[in-house]
Amino acid sequence: MTRATRVRALFALAILALSTFLALTQPARLGLDLRGGTQLVLETRDSPTAEADREATDRTLEVLRRRVDALGVSEPNLSRAGDHRIVVELPGLDDPDEAAEVLGRTAQLTVHPVLGTTAPGTDTGRTAPADGSTVLPDDAGTPLRLGPAALTGAEVRRAAAEFDGQDGSGWSVGLTLHGAGERAWARLTGKAACAAPDDPARRAAIVLDRKVISSPRVEASVACGVGITGGTTRITGGFDQHAAQELALLINGGALPVPVDIVEQRAVGPTLGALAITSSAQAAVIGVALTAVFITVVYRLLGALATLALACYALISYAALLALGATLTLPGLAGFVLAIGMAVDANVLVFERAREEYAAGPHARPRTLRSALAAGFRNAFSAIADSNVTTLLAAVLLFFFASGPVRGFGVTLCIGVTASMVSALLVTRVLAECALALRPVGRRPRLTGLAGLGRVRSWLSRRRPDLMRHRRRWLALSGAALLLAGSGIAVRGLDYGVEFTGGRMVEYTTTRPVDAERARAALGTAGLDRAQVSTSGDRTLTVRTERLSAAQLTAAGRVVDELGGGAQKVRDELIGPSLGEELRRGALVALGLALLAQLGYLAVRFRWTFALSAVVAMAHDAVVLVGVFAWLGKPLDGVFLAALLTVIGYSVNDSVVVFDRVRELRGAGRGTPFPDLANTAVLQTVPRTVNTGMGAVFILAALAALGGDTLTDFALALLIGIVVGTYSSVFTATPLAVVLERNGGASPRRSDRRPARRGGRPDRWDTGARV
Repeated sequence: MTRATRVRALFALAILALSTFLALTQPARLGLDLRGGTQLVLETRDSPTAEADREATDRTLEVLRRRVDALGVSEPNLSRAGDHRIVVELPGLDDPDEAAEVLGRTAQLTVHPVLGTTAPGTDTGRTAPADGSTVLPDDAGTPLRLGPAALTGAEVRRAAAEFDGQDGSGWSVGLTLHGAGERAWARLTGKAACAAPDDPARRAAIVLDRKVISSPRVEASVACGVGITGGTTRITGGFDQHAAQELALLINGGALPVPVDIVEQRAVGPTLGALAITSSAQAAVIGVALTAVFITVVYRLLGALATLALACYALISYAALLALGATLTLPGLAGFVLAIGMAVDANVLVFERAREEYAAGPHARPRTLRSALAAGFRNAFSAIADSNVTTLLAAVLLFFFASGPVRGFGVTLCIGVTASMVSALLVTRVLAECALALRPVGRRPRLTGLAGLGRVRSWLSRRRPDLMRHRRRWLALSGAALLLAGSGIAVRGLDYGVEFTGGRMVEYTTTRPVDAERARAALGTAGLDRAQVSTSGDRTLTVRTERLSAAQLTAAGRVVDELGGGAQKVRDELIGPSLGEELRRGALVALGLALLAQLGYLAVRFRWTFALSAVVAMAHDAVVLVGVFAWLGKPLDGVFLAALLTVIGYSVNDSVVVFDRVRELRGAGRGTPFPDLANTAVLQTVPRTVNTGMGAVFILAALAALGGDTLTDFALALLIGIVVGTYSSVFTATPLAVVLERNGGASPRRSDRRPARRGGRPDRWDTGARV
């Protein structure tokens, strides 16, 4: 073992030891879509008396934190997002309307003297400038003229729901006042006690958010001018237990400094979250097992070692997730599983280059297995780095421009890409170098998987098809695919998800299958004539509408329950129209920036013709994928956005590998016509493209079959993207680069053609060897 190998081995052991420690000692943070619960996004806005600045949002956050603590939710999470938004996560609470009612109310409690009543029909809610009085109806609808507030909720020490069955009042809210509040209450009730028993002025109005919730009459036993002392009183009003407890909770939490609007609301049942974890875990195990078998069959001993490195990769990725304190969401879990398939790519690139080095031919100096492997790592590094950087660009854009759950996908994808490089360039290398240093392995080179070109490369070396000869035909075929996809978008239209349009989406699981048309008609009879109904699988029904009140939600649940012989609400999402527009705009910005970022990076690393060709191929793949989803009637939501940007990363990965080989061939074979160089590069990189694609397909097929409804669409989008991306890198990006190079006058004349040379030897293109 060389000194460099020992250093790499120590470094790898240190990383694995630290990863193992974190995995054993740190608990994973699961998102609400995996463990069940409710998420609310609230947005502060200006009030007549306060500006919704950063400081007001921070104060609002503290009030909300007290309210959440009073709800008794286990392990709640509240955080500020920007200057005006607050994200509230409530695990285990699957009733979003209840949470929204408690957290979204301003809860401004005031107590006013009653100056008298006014005639029915009087305009209420306005403040008279002369005496500062306000007209508000009491709980019986009688307009009361109220004086300025005598005390506020800030002077309440404690509120508690109380039940008194002896006097028949039932549930009420007891208030304990302190300081100035105790004295103000005594003055208010002392003045009211001086009025006649039937005079409205003998009442005190308790107002919550400009609504009179109680207006009790001061009892005859209270002395005029003395009032009620001791700092205690009760709010009555025909409350039931739930209403009394909620009011006490609001009073104890305090009033919000500024009003808030609920712009996003999500709820996932614990059953659905547990099912997502189980199905994703099964998909991961099956997909990784199939991938491991595949690369072991193709690369034999080195493939088996790469499988072991993949296990190390999974450990490193999981530990990095724990170290960053990232929350693992459902799309994030899918990204974690998907990145395992992507980690195969770096190993395949190295092994294919090592195969080429070992089979360099009689004109080259003899290669040993160890030197061929070292050369494989050295020569594949450029392609590995470029392809991973472009994927990271897409992942970073996901994090900054996508919504919360999809941001989790971006985080896990970033971690996965970084861990895959560590796994391939460090762990796999250490394991492979140690194995090749063994004498029994050195005597059996075919056992390693490096001796031999492989079936795909051998077939190509025998047939050697001239793919670039028909470059215009391939470009015409790509244009036809774009036309077909564009017609799907024009004819069928795009079915934007609730995230991008705003509205409410409720998903139910039913005991027996429900016909969508029958459910739509029944919901229309119940007053939801504009609801969109869709089914997925045998017993999953989704209702989407622009607006859905609590009463309409109850009616919808009753209809679905009757049709399905029993129904359970498993998901409930509410997106405000302003947030939906913002998310849609952010998705377009993310897509545009991804294309520009890829173009800029590739223009620096390669020629502008290569960069433009790769970006055109990416745009081609994106349009085709959107068109296919339009033809299939699939929704375009946040999870689809994650898949779309991942497809962009996949597409540019394939193009980068091909163009990296073109650049290498061009440097070694100056004077060779560019179409011949491009054709050779494509043929030499096809084995890597096929083997990498197969590794990802196993993972995605498992996700599509076992991942549930959300992951099925995600996996379907990526499967389509991989197929289209593999095609476009060979039959769109490369032919377009040939056309651009020829039109730009960069290609030499055919008479200038001569074999590429490296180190004084001609290249053996007929065997697909490295130039």
